[in-house]
Amino acid sequence: MSIASEVRSIAKESIGWSIALSVTLIVLGLLAIMIPLAAGVAANVVVAWLLLIGGVGHLFFAWHVKGVGGHIWEALIGLLYIAAGIYMLMNPLLGLLSLTLILAVYLLVKGVALILLGFRMKAHPRSGWLIFDGAISVVLAGFIYWNLPYAAAWLIGTYIGIAI
Repeated sequence: MSIASEVRSIAKESIGWSIALSVTLIVLGLLAIMIPLAAGVAANVVVAWLLLIGGVGHLFFAWHVKGVGGHIWEALIGLLYIAAGIYMLMNPLLGLLSLTLILAVYLLVKGVALILLGFRMKAHPRSGWLIFDGAISVVLAGFIYWNLPYAAAWLIGTYIGIAI
């Protein structure tokens, strides 16, 4: 059997699962767009659990770090992760607000960095696109910030729906 026929055989076997997965993701994406608050809260819960798992990992790692300073810092970081995860699980809407604010800060920092990079690379013919991208990011960050807390109710969930 040739490699081409093996590839065709694998493709035929997996096409049904691929279509099913695609349809499922489209439906989930549309649901997230239609119910963005629920999708945002679900994302908040996932992030909270990741923080808890990361915190436990840091605490475990703290026992294996050499030097007293390393032990203390790793343990403090682990406890901070765990506290943030518990807080987000206990207060999902405030956690969602925090995630939205973090997204705004990220867009602001990214936008400023791209604008500065664009001006530094002014000699390059397409550096204007960096400046444009940076300006859009700064405008989006401002939009999010000035629409808090209302933006938290729909922004993260809508973004997840579009990404799916």
